This record gives sequence, C-alpha cells and structure tokens, in this order.
Amino acid sequence: MKKLLLILLLMTVFMSCENKAENSNVKFLVNKVPNNIPIDFMQQLVPENQLIHKGIFSPNLDEYYYVISDQNFEQFNIYVIKKHNGKWSEPESAFINSTYNEHGMSFSPDGNSLYFSSTRPTSIAGMPQTWHIWKTDKVNGKWGTPVFVDIPNLRNKLVSHPTITNSGTLYFHVSNLDYSKMDIYHAALINGNYSNAEKTAITGSSKAGNCTPYVSPKEDYLIFAAIGDSLELMISFSDGNGGWENTKKLNTNINTNGQGNPYVTPDNAFLFFTTGNSETKWSVKWVAIESELKK
Repeated sequence: MKKLLLILLLMTVFMSCENKAENSNVKFLVNKVPNNIPIDFMQQLVPENQLIHKGIFSPNLDEYYYVISDQNFEQFNIYVIKKHNGKWSEPESAFINSTYNEHGMSFSPDGNSLYFSSTRPTSIAGMPQTWHIWKTDKVNGKWGTPVFVDIPNLRNKLVSHPTITNSGTLYFHVSNLDYSKMDIYHAALINGNYSNAEKTAITGSSKAGNCTPYVSPKEDYLIFAAIGDSLELMISFSDGNGGWENTKKLNTNINTNGQGNPYVTPDNAFLFFTTGNSETKWSVKWVAIESELKK
C-alpha cells in the first residue's frame, strides 16, 4: 500500500511539473522553458551587429518590450512584439521612441503606467541633457504623451532604469554625468509628486556601486547588478524598515559572464537578464527563479 501511494505521489508531482511547463510554453509562445539553467530568450530578435540590453513583458504577458543599440552605444531604441492569433508579431518600434535615446523601461504592477529612461530634453531650464526618468499613462486603453518624472534633488544627475512598487515608490540607479559613483536610490510618491531621492541602504552590496535594479511590487526583494570587474546579479531582502539585508549573489548558473537588467515575471516564476561582454554576443536569458527568492 505504501509503495502504491509513493508511486501515485511521484506521478502527481511529475504531471504537475509537466503541466507547469506546458502552461509556460503557452504563456510565452515558446517551444522550450528553462529550469535552473538559463537559456536564450528569442535571440532571433537581435539584428546583426547590434546589441540587446533589456527585455520585459507587459503585466498580462501579451507584449514583450526590449532595447536594441548599436555596438558603439550611441543610439538606443525600444522595440515591441505582440501576441496575435497565438503567435508573436514581427518587431515594431515602440510608441515611446523619440529621436533621442530610450532604455530601462518598466511597467507599473497594474500595467497602466510605463516608466522608462530617456535622453530627451526636459522643460526645466539649465538641466543637463542626459538620462532621466519619463512615464506615460494608459487612459481608456490608449497611451498618453510621455511626461518627465521630476525628482528634485537629482536634476543634475544621470537617472536611469526605473522600477516601481505597489505603493508607487520608484527605485532606479543614479550617477554623476560621467557615469561615476553609480548606485541605487529610491523616491517616494507623495501627493502625486516624487520626493527627494535617498540612497537605498543595501547591507552587503558592492562598495564599487550598484545598478539596474528590479524591485518586486510588494517591495519584499530587490535584484540588482553589483559593479566590479564585471557585473554580478545580487538579491537582497526587505528588513521591514526601509532597508535591505541578507544580500547574496544569485547562483553560479546565472552569474557567468557579466549580467545586468534583471526583470522577474509577475508570477515570480522566471528571471530575465542580459548577459555578454566585448568578446561574446549579448543576449537576454531567462531562468526559473523561485529557489533564489528565499532568504
């Protein structure tokens, strides 16, 4: 009897794993879903002699946005593919592109706002033309004109790669205009405007700096790239008082070749990140991440 119960239990677990994989195949319209070993995600989207930098989904998983640049990092544009009749559409330029540079996009958890980094000029006199945060809101199913997100004490800094929580708090990385002293900051939403930013207190993070944050909507974990000889992806957990603790590197299957631009799917199932260096082809990879989301 015990042997029969064990066999039935194993069969149930096996079928559950199969169903999860099959459901993910349908969700992402792919033939193969990763386990704990990262694999490329739709590398065919990257044009010849260009680089891919970041990939994210809309919260309903119906659209996939990604950043492409030239090899000299002079022009960055965002592209999108959309689900149509059970297939991904051909890539098209995203509606937020301008004649300037766009990068570091992130949806609000409800999908009604899209935050991104852009070098387009602001309307504030004397501000340097560098990376700043912009946003657009969806009203009655249509995206509005992007507006500048003013964080008062960062007007003369480079501000990029926003990620937003359920409470409206923005996380992003900040540096001097020459990219020196880069680290992660956050700003709270107060009466519809953002307060002055504060440096995010991450115990055990890199002294050389940190960048490209992803924060969970519940603000219970933070994934980011630590700056060193190469980038390494780290995870830190909320201490419940605004700080971050129990910081650790993500596993060695993930940290192999210079990693950045982390993004986690809304179900906390998969981590997407960018990997590559001057000697290897850049790609967006994805991997099952559940085991890493534990302290």
